Amino acid sequence: MDCKNGDLEKVKSPKHIKDFVKELVQEINMIAFGEPKLHHFATHNKDAAGFSLVQLIETSSITGHFVDKNGDCYIDIFSCKDFDVEVAKKVVNKFFSPKKIKITYLNRQA
Repeated sequence: MDCKNGDLEKVKSPKHIKDFVKELVQEINMIAFGEPKLHHFATHNKDAAGFSLVQLIETSSITGHFVDKNGDCYIDIFSCKDFDVEVAKKVVNKFFSPKKIKITYLNRQA
């Protein structure tokens, strides 16, 4: 999901981002493997600086980057288990209130 202009206060909050991914895991019926990993990256580049997230799940991972400057969020859910994309979108809206969300969904088959 590419999310445009989310709430800056929420996008910059490590606690809020961790709360988001924990609720997302529950709402899309996944099982978290350990705690989410979160680190603030790209402090040398004001256009890219922000928190990056990795949450391992039993069927793969959820990753994201949350841009400090403009509130943009880039969230990827990779899973071998099916999940409801609309439910994931609702959780993103609830936590970050972006002005626009672009969803790219791939149904992978080996």
